[in-house]
Amino acid sequence: MEERAELEALADRSRYGGNPEHKRNPGDFGLTPPSSPRPAKTLCDDAGVSRREAAHELLRSGIRDGLVSQQSRGNWPQNVWAVSDGGVPFEASLENQETGTYHGYPMMAADPLRAEIKARWEARS
Repeated sequence: MEERAELEALADRSRYGGNPEHKRNPGDFGLTPPSSPRPAKTLCDDAGVSRREAAHELLRSGIRDGLVSQQSRGNWPQNVWAVSDGGVPFEASLENQETGTYHGYPMMAADPLRAEIKARWEARS
């Protein structure tokens, strides 16, 4: 696992891009198209995340806490996990390894990793 300072540096350099397929309302995400919810996708709106800064802070928190995949692309972990203030586990996927840009989404209830992420999040302090 990476050193704490490396995780902090990654968190500080990370970016959040968003994906219109996970948004019912575009909020301040600046997405094109503005929103395009798909039936098989989980929606950030339903999980209480409707602002870009809130999504980015979840991403940064997950990186800082080391909830990152072992698989990486370039200098970036492929996936990052975090839990919202409302207790919803989120997963973020790297979409651009040059800029460290991710898009995130609430984890599906049937995802077996969901409970593990929530337990690790609660045990991090």
